[in-house]
Amino acid sequence: MSETAAQDTAPATAGAVSAAGPSGQVFAGSVFAAVDIGASSGRVILGRVSSPGVELEVVHRFPNGVVELDGGLRWDFDALFAEVLKGLGAAATAAAARNETITSIGIDTWAVDYGLVNAKGELIAQPYSYRDDRSRAAVAPVHEKLDPARLYGTTGLQFLQFNTLYQLATEPDLDGLQALLIPDLIAFLLTGQRRTESTNASTTGLFDAVAGEWATEFLSALDLPKKLFPPLIEPGETVGTLLPEIASRVVLPARTKVVAVGSHDTASAVAAVPAQEGNLAYISSGTWSLVGLELKHPVLTEASRAANFTNERGVDGTIRYLRNMGGLWLLSECQRTWAAEGFTPELTALLTAAAALPSGGPQINPDDPYFIAPDNMPERIRSAVRRTGDLLPDDPAAITRCIMDSLAAGYARTIRDAERLADQAVDVVHVVGGGSQNRLLCQLTADATGKRVVAGPVEATALGNILVQARAAGQLTGGLRDLRRLVVNSHALQTFTPQLARL
Repeated sequence: MSETAAQDTAPATAGAVSAAGPSGQVFAGSVFAAVDIGASSGRVILGRVSSPGVELEVVHRFPNGVVELDGGLRWDFDALFAEVLKGLGAAATAAAARNETITSIGIDTWAVDYGLVNAKGELIAQPYSYRDDRSRAAVAPVHEKLDPARLYGTTGLQFLQFNTLYQLATEPDLDGLQALLIPDLIAFLLTGQRRTESTNASTTGLFDAVAGEWATEFLSALDLPKKLFPPLIEPGETVGTLLPEIASRVVLPARTKVVAVGSHDTASAVAAVPAQEGNLAYISSGTWSLVGLELKHPVLTEASRAANFTNERGVDGTIRYLRNMGGLWLLSECQRTWAAEGFTPELTALLTAAAALPSGGPQINPDDPYFIAPDNMPERIRSAVRRTGDLLPDDPAAITRCIMDSLAAGYARTIRDAERLADQAVDVVHVVGGGSQNRLLCQLTADATGKRVVAGPVEATALGNILVQARAAGQLTGGLRDLRRLVVNSHALQTFTPQLARL
């Protein structure tokens, strides 16, 4: 089977990731719990760090998704938090069975969305999802008060209509309320402590990319309360310990810490990118694709703004210079539509059929807002192709190939733009997350970029979460390179080289 064949679709399972850690020490009986939630699913994972390496055990999986509620698309946060508690209970049971102690808990989720909490600590409504269209109408009024160039010059944030500041501009009354980003909201309900973790704060459009603090002048300009967000906290710092009632419910000691990690899931994923040499380019591939470079300083130029790049904070004060692109949401939504119509091919077979099709077929712009909301995705894609003057058959393999070609071409454009704007050349692209299992997408990305692609690990987000916790506990030492060495030594990575005949 060639490297353009279909991905291995076996789900990530409990298992060992073996390697020698930087310290070479064994920390028997101590484990860490990672709460890792994406836009379509979540997991609670136990992580064990020792001299043989890092062992990940998925103890609980649960679905996540938007629901139509109270006139909009929202997250069923009550159900989500109940699953978090169920997962922590499962983690406690699994640890106890091995006579282990859970040292701490770290939480990462998607970005930009928030829940509003009153002075009593009550969530006043289920949080809106970024997929709701309510913020579109707020963009122009916000830009009347804050010039987009001024916004970018301070925050360095890519313009997306669902950025937090546009969502907040739709809120009718925020007096007496605080906005807690989703991972911070979970941490608050676990500990009673209100904090905002910095990597996720940097996605709000209200964070100073240079100072690493809230841009309070923007809050004032938008008539938002100056204390709308809780104080900032950095990855590795302790949020608090479990509330007694929570500890009792999940059967963990009340002294169990909740530690801030890269709470934006991409920040945790990038922390675990297995790179040791040279400049770092990455694609965190999942529901969305986060494509970019790791930098020491933000790029706040007008050219960068025009190219719609974002400067988000990473672990250890790094800058994730990236563009938020469409991702495998396109394919998963197609699969959902096809399943409703009675067509349920294995993903392996679907990708094999797509790989067999010739190159040079029609493409779409995977970043088009047209694809954000859930709907009949196959017809949306075919409609978008028709608008380009081309035709796409109503055939799952052809539609799948269109998605893969479009994503790979988009990745290549984004990496070229990032190299130019940041004046930083790269020769290797690291693909982490679920998309690293998609062999067709990885090979097409190598072909489109002309660069070597290193795929893996799939569980980069959980690994980054666990490694930051372990360092906070003193079980690991050093900087990101030291943490990444564990991943390099511990994970079976796959390399894809450009095939010129396919270009």
